[in-house]
Amino acid sequence: MVKETCLSCDIKSAAVGFLDELQLKLLGENCAEAVFKKGETIIKQDSLSSNIIYLKEGLVKTSMEWNQKHQILNIIKAPAYLGIPTTLGDKINQYSASALLETRACFIDIGTFKMLIDRNGKFAYEIIMHLCQNELNQYRRCVARSQKHVNGLVADTILFFANDIFNKSSFSLPISRSEFGDLIGTTQETVSRVLNAFNEDGLIEMKGKAIEIKNHEMLSQISIKG
Repeated sequence: MVKETCLSCDIKSAAVGFLDELQLKLLGENCAEAVFKKGETIIKQDSLSSNIIYLKEGLVKTSMEWNQKHQILNIIKAPAYLGIPTTLGDKINQYSASALLETRACFIDIGTFKMLIDRNGKFAYEIIMHLCQNELNQYRRCVARSQKHVNGLVADTILFFANDIFNKSSFSLPISRSEFGDLIGTTQETVSRVLNAFNEDGLIEMKGKAIEIKNHEMLSQISIKG
């Protein structure tokens, strides 16, 4: 763990931007930074939770074990908060989180975080807005998974990585085919079949995990129509 000075940090969240100098100093004295390599666990399900996590850099997947089955819940790109509902609402982590790429994260003492919420209304408002946006996004994903066919879900996921994660049309998938299937609620074999069809139809060019979108308009239409 490496101590981070919040006063000099250039990757502050929108919420932290509303803290005054004394509050920033308090935050810096009660948080610590850690770097996680690809594949390393950041949060373990069913473990005791005592920190709010702020992802400064990197990419993380959250997942849950339920009835001996594994389910990927979300792919989260830094900068973002992680674990607020679990830490504030319970003492036990309800899901796991692991790094998909090298990730830098700040672990913030929960007592300090609660005190800042209590004492700084603008900070609290930004945290609430963050939670609301995450909840709305989760609703949209649930609706998409229940109403779209698998071609639409695969197109959604390709566009998600291109537009929201990497911000470019050519990228390397940070997840396996099995994880891809888990994310959208289908099998590894089905994902491979659809990706191969997209490749043959000229919508994407695929070599291993490397994907380049060749026909963004058509892929977007498949995503919209489901």
